[in-house]
Amino acid sequence: MSGTEYPVLVIEDESAVLAFIRAVLERDGFAVAGASSGVLGLEMLASGKFAGVISDMRMPGGVGGEEVYRWLAQFQPELARRMLFITGDTVNPRTLQALQTTGVPFIEKPFRAKELVRMVRQVIGGEEK
Repeated sequence: MSGTEYPVLVIEDESAVLAFIRAVLERDGFAVAGASSGVLGLEMLASGKFAGVISDMRMPGGVGGEEVYRWLAQFQPELARRMLFITGDTVNPRTLQALQTTGVPFIEKPFRAKELVRMVRQVIGGEEK
């Protein structure tokens, strides 16, 4: 087991990417809860407990990774320090600025399973900590 008491919340609107992340993390011993939108992710954060959050930066519906981070920073600052962004959009100036201002670690799509596990253990926790 990863040693985390609660699941990792993965907020990702692309179902194939969400399924990949879930499979990789569960194989490594993490429990995973998935949200297919930023809005759903915020609802889950408001009503549940999570070991950490992995969020895509840009999603439809007006709530992306930056908005999720700002909500966490205001309402669950401990969890905001256990957040990881995933993005395929680092060339976008708005995304780049959000990554720099929040200081949240990120990995770029496409990423490998090993890289994801390493980052999750580093940011959220797990056996190596």
